[in-house]
Amino acid sequence: MYGSMNNAAKAYAQVGTETGVAAATPHQLIVMLYEGLERWLTVARFAIMQSKIPEKCKAFDKAQAILEELRVSLDKEKGGEIAANLDQLYEYMSMRLLEANLKNSLEALAEVQKLAGEIHGAWKAIGPNAKP
Repeated sequence: MYGSMNNAAKAYAQVGTETGVAAATPHQLIVMLYEGLERWLTVARFAIMQSKIPEKCKAFDKAQAILEELRVSLDKEKGGEIAANLDQLYEYMSMRLLEANLKNSLEALAEVQKLAGEIHGAWKAIGPNAKP
């Protein structure tokens, strides 16, 4: 009985997420990606601390996928130097995540969390009414 209720709750949450994504502006989508990135980085931190290897690997995979999505969403033509710098930063963050995953390095993970938090804060500060 609880299994079916749990599945129903997950399905409901998925529909809510998909609806939110479908209705989101490009700015809101970026903010949502950063929220997801920060969430998975936190999961990775706790998984390392608790030696939960499968959870750690899943969290790092999700975080890497979000970083890749942020990277491919850059408009290097319109974004110019800022987009180029973000591209390099995302590549660096990805490499540090790989190191954190392979070596269980909380230091490397903390660096990525700090960078992600700063960029996320900047996107939130820009606000949804910013002109592209």
